[in-house]
Amino acid sequence: MTMRIRFLPDDVTIEAQVGEALLDAADRAGVFIPTGCLMGSCHACTVELEDGKVIRACITGVPPGKDELIINLSSDPTW
Repeated sequence: MTMRIRFLPDDVTIEAQVGEALLDAADRAGVFIPTGCLMGSCHACTVELEDGKVIRACITGVPPGKDELIINLSSDPTW
């Protein structure tokens, strides 16, 4: 099953498989999400979903049950 993922603010859209790592989907789309530890501890990969929920992209897969996932990216100058 696939889902459309839309990365804001650049409005880049890609199709991704449910369960695929969000970092992998972002990479395929040419979207940079900073990483640090790749275990969710450092919060470098924190992104916000359309509903305001904050997730860490390095430990999150594409969830089932929706047609589209909108991810709001922000840059942290620390990373």
